Amino acid sequence: MFVNGTPVLKDGNLRINGKDALTGVPGNVVVTPFTNTSAFVGATATSADSRHVFKLGVIQDVRLLSLFRFTIWWMIPRMGNSASDIPIETQMLLLEASEKEKGPTSDDASTSYILFLPVLDGEFRSSLQGNSSNELEFCIESGNPDIVTSESLRAVFVNFGDNPFDLVKESMKMLETHLGTFSIRETKQLPGMLDWFGWCTWDAFYQEVNPQGIKDGLKSLSEGGTPAKFLIIDDGWQDTTNEFQIEGEPFAEGSQFGGRLASIKENNKFRGTTGDDQKETSGLKDFVLDIKKNFCLKYVYVWHALMGYWGGLVLNSSGTKMYNPEMKYPVQSPGNLANMRDLSIDCMEMEKYGIRAIDPDKISQFYDDLHKYLVSQGVDGVKVDVQNILETICSGLGSRVSLTRQFQQALEESIATNFKDNSIICCMAQNTDSIFHSKRSAITRASDDYYPKNPRTQTLHIAAVAFNSIFLGEVVVPDWDMFYSQHCAAEFHAVARAVGGCGVYVSDKPGKHDFKILKRLVLADGSVLRAKYPGRPSRDCLFNDPVMDGKSLLKIWNLNKCTGVIGVFNCQGAGSWPCTEKESSVQENVDSVISGKVSPADVEYLEEVSGKQWTGDCAVFSFNTGSLFRLAKAESFGIALKVMQCDVFTVSPIKVYNQKIQFAPIGLTNMYNSGGAVESVDLTNDSSSCKIHIKGRGGGSFGAYSSTKPSSILLNSKNEEFKFSAEDNLLTVTIPPTTSSWDITLCY
Repeated sequence: MFVNGTPVLKDGNLRINGKDALTGVPGNVVVTPFTNTSAFVGATATSADSRHVFKLGVIQDVRLLSLFRFTIWWMIPRMGNSASDIPIETQMLLLEASEKEKGPTSDDASTSYILFLPVLDGEFRSSLQGNSSNELEFCIESGNPDIVTSESLRAVFVNFGDNPFDLVKESMKMLETHLGTFSIRETKQLPGMLDWFGWCTWDAFYQEVNPQGIKDGLKSLSEGGTPAKFLIIDDGWQDTTNEFQIEGEPFAEGSQFGGRLASIKENNKFRGTTGDDQKETSGLKDFVLDIKKNFCLKYVYVWHALMGYWGGLVLNSSGTKMYNPEMKYPVQSPGNLANMRDLSIDCMEMEKYGIRAIDPDKISQFYDDLHKYLVSQGVDGVKVDVQNILETICSGLGSRVSLTRQFQQALEESIATNFKDNSIICCMAQNTDSIFHSKRSAITRASDDYYPKNPRTQTLHIAAVAFNSIFLGEVVVPDWDMFYSQHCAAEFHAVARAVGGCGVYVSDKPGKHDFKILKRLVLADGSVLRAKYPGRPSRDCLFNDPVMDGKSLLKIWNLNKCTGVIGVFNCQGAGSWPCTEKESSVQENVDSVISGKVSPADVEYLEEVSGKQWTGDCAVFSFNTGSLFRLAKAESFGIALKVMQCDVFTVSPIKVYNQKIQFAPIGLTNMYNSGGAVESVDLTNDSSSCKIHIKGRGGGSFGAYSSTKPSSILLNSKNEEFKFSAEDNLLTVTIPPTTSSWDITLCY
């Protein structure tokens, strides 16, 4: 365990709690103590510039996790053992500091963690990277050659602790107070759509989305018993023009990123007629009102880019000229260029298409006009894309930091003014410029796109979101993106979203649904059983590569109101991380089996749901096998999964009621996140009996661990038949499928 020990420079080493975190620290490095466990680290240069790279010292022979931007838009994890394994554009670095060599009998008390967070220092944004000499470096850059400095003394925040999740959480709270530019997730208003099943039009139609297609999709989901309650009309609804896509000529790859917004209104597809009677309509408003009425939709969101559209605004259009668009050719930083190129940004660079950017002085007016119009059309919220673009166009407009702040404030003020419920999903916003300016926005996409046609990205998608959520999840609810329910990796994605604590939405083509999978996620009323926190890797997974080491399973933990949940995934063998020279250790072998251990202790903060009556044991339920077994918290069990196989385990603390009855709710065993259905468990006693009351929601098979068989069970005050297995103590009661809420009373 730690004692107080502020990070200090001593004998050329950065010492944290008596240990050397960095050795060979150069003389120009400055350490400024912040709290008794943390400090800011910076450096000075001999000359002023808009971009500096400073050496910090050597890291080697330690397990580490870095989260880095492999393209300008997206972040992924990288594991390693020295600074040379830390990629350029790292935005979070976590080191494991073991007191002794880990072995079968070692415990977490012997392990501590050191966190490095590159932050915003004035007009400069910082990032981390390693070099071939195993030296950790930090880079600061303004993004504008006219904004220069010769020092950055608070570029990197360093903190340590003995719980990695507490460490990140407390560090972000400290930075929230110190920087004053962002707010943590816990303080934000969460949009209501998070708790309802949704449908996004993107992979169903791409840019060919149309009113009839949307109706067809909503109808088929509703008729199948999993009605969508929120809808995202993605790219394809706006009034745009594209001079680079000429009718009759072959499609030029990337030309879609040259499109520009001609007005804030909808395009011709969403004007004209709607409804069976072909009644003339005034446009988007009648369509939105129609689908809300006929399909009982609660929320309709639409997509737009931060600059209106990919290529910004049309220059001389009557609908956009008041926003003073100016042609800009994005310039990426050397850090972005050192990793992986991206087609969309490449098309805007090099004077190919460019982007006609909105005048920063007009951005508040643009967002207010656009969002006010959307509200007048019955739209409830927006998904705002392409947000990282600001870091590339700030020349002449201030620094990347100040420009992002200006746009982010204008966007969030418009959302607060025009929409109810903080109704925004941020996307392509994974740079720290945006993250550390997120005051109100509560949802951000946490991974690269879901690519249904690429089998090699399915496992990467799940692993990337889980690891990115360690950092992003302290500021926002990480969004896992859409997926197809009828797909070879459908259950893999479905289980991940069941444990992810995120919104759940698909992008199925109309009529192309797997309702067996959907009904394990979605209740009959269209709600979902969302877990409490962002789903993150278990502690023993943090420094293992679940995609490419050929031996590690990925475990994602979360909590519900009364239970814990663990999703276990075999992400090995289907694909390789970008920006790596080596291939996955197991390739294209679907029969390859990976084994691992699962324990109730994998669920962090289990004490939040265990209470004083806890026996110290847990009831563990496997969704795949339907089996129930009892384990002490520290015990574990084995699991073996093939490539792209997964299982989900409900972990419910067994509590003692009335000094003799041991009980633990499992929840709806027909749902992936069974325990998410349980709202509360209470006890009443009288002289003749003991009664345990469980409140919850949704239909299906309710299961629980009970040490003895009840004498009777009431379901919503009516006697109900039940089953009890003395072999494994599994108690089950059938709840009618259309039941929205229920109160079960077990009488002993």
